[in-house]
Amino acid sequence: MITIRKAEQRGHFDFGWLNTYHTFSFGDYYDPKHTQFRNLRVINEDFVQGGRGFPRHGHRDMEIVTYILEGALEHRDSIGTGSVIRRGDVQRMSAGTGVTHSESNPLDDKPVHLLQIWILPQEQNLPPEYEEKAFSDEEKRNKMRLIVSPDGDEGSVRIHQDTNIYASLLEAGREVVQPLGSNRHAWLQVAGGSVALNDVNLKQGDGAAVSTESSMKITAKESAEILLFDLA
Repeated sequence: MITIRKAEQRGHFDFGWLNTYHTFSFGDYYDPKHTQFRNLRVINEDFVQGGRGFPRHGHRDMEIVTYILEGALEHRDSIGTGSVIRRGDVQRMSAGTGVTHSESNPLDDKPVHLLQIWILPQEQNLPPEYEEKAFSDEEKRNKMRLIVSPDGDEGSVRIHQDTNIYASLLEAGREVVQPLGSNRHAWLQVAGGSVALNDVNLKQGDGAAVSTESSMKITAKESAEILLFDLA
């Protein structure tokens, strides 16, 4: 079974400095039919203008993953981490018992385009942690590259949940096939371009919940970038 979440159905706010689209309920956007999918709680597509950003604020008991599509994002947090991440970088912050952080665009002349992802952790009150890793476009070209996993497999970022996240850059006409295990579920998010998922057409910004399918065939109708979440 495949259930589509169309791009235009997402929550949307344009604050000038921030243009943001919410796949699931977040902040002032609430849709009781779309609060989360399994342990996947948030997918926000954000465009942050140059020199602007999110001031210091707090979180707890959440796994927060940031995937940069274009531009750069500067991170500062209360556990002493500071870095600038760019396209291909994946950042994971485990809020655990509590952490404060700020995220801003250090480039005055170029917006940053990113996906902010929240995943509910398996355990609460874990110590706060930070991790980041870089994945080149070539590692993702026409194949599924594991970028987040519970055990850090294949050099992926480690997360405190039974969730695997794959990224792929597909050239037009190319396809990948990903198995879906028994009692597993998936979410496909189209970050760019357009694809067919088991013959269901999806475009940039669309998402799809997948259950009771043994495998997923993803074919690029044009050059596309996708994230696939394999969920318990």
